Amino acid sequence: MVENEMRGERDAASPGTAPIDNRIFVLILQHPQERKEVLATAAATCAMLRRAALVVGLSWPNLGRALGRPADASRWAVLYLGSARPAEFGSRQEVIALGRDRMPILDRDAALRDLDGVVVLDGSWSEAKTLWWRNPWLLKLRRIVLNPRNRARFGRLRREPRPAALSTIEAVALLLKNLEGAPEAEAVFLHRLNRILAEASTGRKGFLKAEGVPFSLQARHE
Repeated sequence: MVENEMRGERDAASPGTAPIDNRIFVLILQHPQERKEVLATAAATCAMLRRAALVVGLSWPNLGRALGRPADASRWAVLYLGSARPAEFGSRQEVIALGRDRMPILDRDAALRDLDGVVVLDGSWSEAKTLWWRNPWLLKLRRIVLNPRNRARFGRLRREPRPAALSTIEAVALLLKNLEGAPEAEAVFLHRLNRILAEASTGRKGFLKAEGVPFSLQARHE
């Protein structure tokens, strides 16, 4: 099978802004249709992180192929909401680790302590579901769901299907805040998102293009 994908690796900070020095690697798998979405935030998210990659496609044979290097799947997690309803778990945690029974793991910190990276599925509700089902190796990863205190900030610009569904930039901000104890990182992400939303509301086009953003994009076929 031939796949078209694009890999984005952060090489340096944006002018005047140091990249967030995250420990946990963030791998964003983006559905091809999401690239056409004006309010897509995956590229902006990746550009703000020192350790991150953006890959566009529908399926990959395993984690290593998606990442572009060998990886121990047992030390990775995937962020996927699916049919889970975090609000019904009765937990105050914003990041919840699920067991194989799809129920919360009581000792979340122990379950996620040694993570090397997190896979984030980027796209609409149906597109993320497509990525999940077309990549069965994701089931080998630990599963994370978000239980945000606030709804997505897109509002009427791009409606999310459920309260627990956030934009990619909001989701990564919440992950790093909780898994790395980095509230300052969350503030930086949300400041960028506010700027994106302000520009979108004025009707300006092309504000998410990677002009001047120093991360390389390499297209390839497999």
